[in-house]
Amino acid sequence: MKLLVQTAQTLLSVQKASPPSGCRPFWGWLNAVFNTVDYERIKAVGPDQAASEWLLRCGAKVRFQGFDRWQHDYNGLPTGPIGRYKIQAIDATESCIMYRGFDHLDGLEHVEEMKLCKCIYIEDACLERLSKVEKLQESLLRMELVSCGNVTDRGLLALHHLRNLERLLLSDLPGVREKDKTVQTLRTALPNLNIELDLD
Repeated sequence: MKLLVQTAQTLLSVQKASPPSGCRPFWGWLNAVFNTVDYERIKAVGPDQAASEWLLRCGAKVRFQGFDRWQHDYNGLPTGPIGRYKIQAIDATESCIMYRGFDHLDGLEHVEEMKLCKCIYIEDACLERLSKVEKLQESLLRMELVSCGNVTDRGLLALHHLRNLERLLLSDLPGVREKDKTVQTLRTALPNLNIELDLD
């Protein structure tokens, strides 16, 4: 497994060097593999460990409850009894997480913060799926959506299900066409939500 992860990390670093256009389907296939959900693995190690493995495999970072340091090294993930390490924050900046991996979020109970910045695979369906996770509806307090070109008003409107959301940063979302209407709808649904906007 360690060799597979090291190979994947090497391939991801090469990917950032703008591969020839003929290679793009390979990267899409590889990213889809990284996002595959192994339900047996979730049962074996618990939802937080399995989700951490998924996120780091895709180039994201996690921070566990009670820790200040972000985990970004797959091979450096802490181990212990099931349930010992709980994900409190997710930073998916420039990661390859995509819809097919979002079943990993179902068992997470303590995620308070999520950053989705420059994520090329994040789309409306991802935000709709995320917003339907009951435990995230309770726990998620802060969210950032920045430079995700496939997100539209429809995806933003789905966030009204995150009833305890306190802060939402929205920036550089060219797919959002009805900014004022969408923001007003969110503010009506979530009166305690502070929305920071940079969508011009």
